[in-house]
Formats: sequence, structure tokens, C-alpha cells
Amino acid sequence: MPTLADIQIVTVAYNSTQVIGDMLASVPSGVRVVIVDNASTDAQALHTLAQTHGATVITNTVNRGFGAACNIGALEGESELLLFLNPDATLQQGCLEALLAAYTAHPDACAFSPRVLDGRGRPAFRRRSRLLPKSAHWSGPSPQSDAEVPLLNGAAIFVSRSNFNGVGGFDEQIFLYHEDDDLSLRLHVKFGPIRHAHDAIVNHAEGHSSARTPDTAAFKGRHMAQSAVYAMRKHHRPFARTRVVSWAALQMLSPLNLFSTRIRAKNFGFLTGALHAIGTQ
Repeated sequence: MPTLADIQIVTVAYNSTQVIGDMLASVPSGVRVVIVDNASTDAQALHTLAQTHGATVITNTVNRGFGAACNIGALEGESELLLFLNPDATLQQGCLEALLAAYTAHPDACAFSPRVLDGRGRPAFRRRSRLLPKSAHWSGPSPQSDAEVPLLNGAAIFVSRSNFNGVGGFDEQIFLYHEDDDLSLRLHVKFGPIRHAHDAIVNHAEGHSSARTPDTAAFKGRHMAQSAVYAMRKHHRPFARTRVVSWAALQMLSPLNLFSTRIRAKNFGFLTGALHAIGTQ
């Protein structure tokens, strides 16, 4: 059975120093952590945190996007197992041991998704994706034990290096959003079922991995729309452009735009990204 020393954690940082310290502190000793910094403005503080916790930092001179940065981090070592972990996530005690147990018990699985809990302690289980037909969505309550599931949760993806390399890693054409769903589908097709590892628990304060400003919201909204069009077309979902533009228009009509600068910026960014995708994809 593999041990903790066979796991390498890869995390991507983009102005994430306010949260990444807690993530690093939750990692058991002896587990290697590789941080890929996507051209943050807080790089010096990040290096200080990494040094304190014995983590390795790889610095990109430009923001390469989430998937590309994950691929860079995965290339850094030779461990048998990889855990892609968001910088605003933390491991509960025993999480890695439970993932190792699931990996050993289910050799037919292509990858594993731990039980992810949101900031209020509620399950953050992935039931559906724009890349899947409704017939493939998870229809019941979140799993209460180990189970085959349709999707990985991008906050924490546990996969063997051989399987990850076998599908070519993350698709670097996807800058941000939907890269986890795309990886899920490709792993499932080539290597077998995705499994939920119920005893492996990760806490995820979603949305806090970078600054919560209107500019950041617009940036994320734009890439969310562009990635949706690209990934939906890649996986042969019908009317990808039309559907994404329709979603963008509906979001712009939301009354929430009147009360939140950040929501308004994100929705306008999504519309901009959708219209850009029409002309380029």
C-alpha cells in the first residue's frame, strides 16, 4: 500500500497568501507540496509562507491559467499519487490516509474526489455539469459512503500520476473553470469510474483563493463564459454558443446587479466572455 510519502500536493496560487497558510498547515509532515504562483503581486509573502512550511514554489512570470499551472506543478516530481488542492482548502485530520485506503480498495477507479465541505460545513458535492447530459447527473442526496460519482470536485482531485499523464493532464486551452469537469470526463472514458472517498474530508472556503474585488469578479466571469463555450463544444454539447449567451443575458437581467458591484461586474464579464467566444470559437 502506498504511504503519505507517495503523495505530492499541487496547488495554484494567485494572490492567495491570506488563505494558503491554513492549507499548508493542514498538510501532514512528510508530504511534498508544490505551489505554482501564477504571477501574483504578493509573491514575496508567498515565498515566506512556503519556506515556513517546507513547500516548493514555482513562479510563473505570467498568469498561465489554473490547468496549465497544475500541469507545471505535476511535472516537478515523480510521486505515484497527485492531489490537486485549492489554496483555500484545508485537509481534515486523516484525509490523506483515507484517500490512500480508497485508492488501494478500488484499483478500478480512475480518480477520487474526497468529501468536500463548504464554509458552513455542508457537503459541496458535484451533481451536474454543463458538459454532461441531464441523464448523467447525480439525482439523489450527496453520498453517505464511498460511491461511483459523475464528476471530480476541482477543490481537491486525487489521481495517480500515471492516469493523469495518460490523459495529457489538464487541457491548457481552458484558462479557468470547467477544467475539472473536462478532466473528469477524459479520465472516466480512458481509465474507469470516478469514486467519492467519503472518509477523506476537505474543508473548502470557496471563492476565497484570490481577492474578492469587482475586477477579479469580472476576470472570472469572462473566463467562465469562454471556458463554457470551449468545453461544451469539445464534449459535443448542443448549441453551446447559444446557450452560454442566453445564460449571460439572463444574468444581466438579475435584480442582484442593482445591489452588488461585484455581482454586476461578474455578470458583465460573463456576457463579455460569451460574446467574445462567439467570434473566436
